[in-house]
Amino acid sequence: MDCKEKSNYHSRRRVLNRTDSIYIFIIFLLMIVVGCSYEPYSPGSNNNDPIEYTLVWEDNFDGPANQSPEDSNWSFDVGGHGWGNQQLEFDTARTENVSLDGSGNLRIIAIEEEYLGRNYTSGRIKTEGKFSQKYGRFEARIKLPVGQGLWPAFWLLGSDFSSVGWPDCGEIDIMEYRGQSPNVVNGALHGPGYSGATPLVGSYHLSGDGFNEGFHVFAIEWTSNSISWIVDDYTYMTKVIGDLPGNTSWVFDHPFFIILNVAVGGHYVGSPDQSTVFPQTMYIDYVRVYEGN
Repeated sequence: MDCKEKSNYHSRRRVLNRTDSIYIFIIFLLMIVVGCSYEPYSPGSNNNDPIEYTLVWEDNFDGPANQSPEDSNWSFDVGGHGWGNQQLEFDTARTENVSLDGSGNLRIIAIEEEYLGRNYTSGRIKTEGKFSQKYGRFEARIKLPVGQGLWPAFWLLGSDFSSVGWPDCGEIDIMEYRGQSPNVVNGALHGPGYSGATPLVGSYHLSGDGFNEGFHVFAIEWTSNSISWIVDDYTYMTKVIGDLPGNTSWVFDHPFFIILNVAVGGHYVGSPDQSTVFPQTMYIDYVRVYEGN
């Protein structure tokens, strides 16, 4: 290669090196632009910032065994009139039916026994007059009983119940369960024009062992125009104002209080039969309520 050819060779190499550098620089800029524009997708967020929740109320049911739940948080619904559902139990305030287990759980125990004209006793507790909230996340970690005719529930009732009645006050069933179907829980909304046998409802089916075999977290996340139902961090149903039947109203715009109970019998589950073993217990590890940002 003569001197002229060497000079041309080195000139071409410098041009190629500069061109390569420009290409690399352009690719680098594109990577930065693409990287800066990428945002992780959050399911259900509709590309808006997800709601952040702050704990505002809880009961972890700590205390000695056979003690009643904290009376600053809970009161008892006592009675055996069927609660409008043809339930068969008499709900008491006795520790035989509702008490702490000494290991950080609340027990609601359904017992087969003759009591004030009924053949079963159980318990029903509520935060009415002690705590209520509009919107946010309500959750409880619960292990359910099992057996034909058992009807445990974790639910909310509108705080204006005593003045406007049901269903105008609204009802949010966070978790409702038939003891004869241990792998299925239901969530529902009841309001004027969509109550009783015609609520807005959905179901979650658990694979493997039933809800009676271990604890699970049941929750709702409630905003001004939607309510989502969640089991163990899986959202299985969302209802919005547009899901309501025609000529009905969304009544989930005011504070609601919490109810925990284990019913025996009633139109939703039928009566216990010879296969149902008593006593049966619903264990509640905790109940927590959060406010959204």
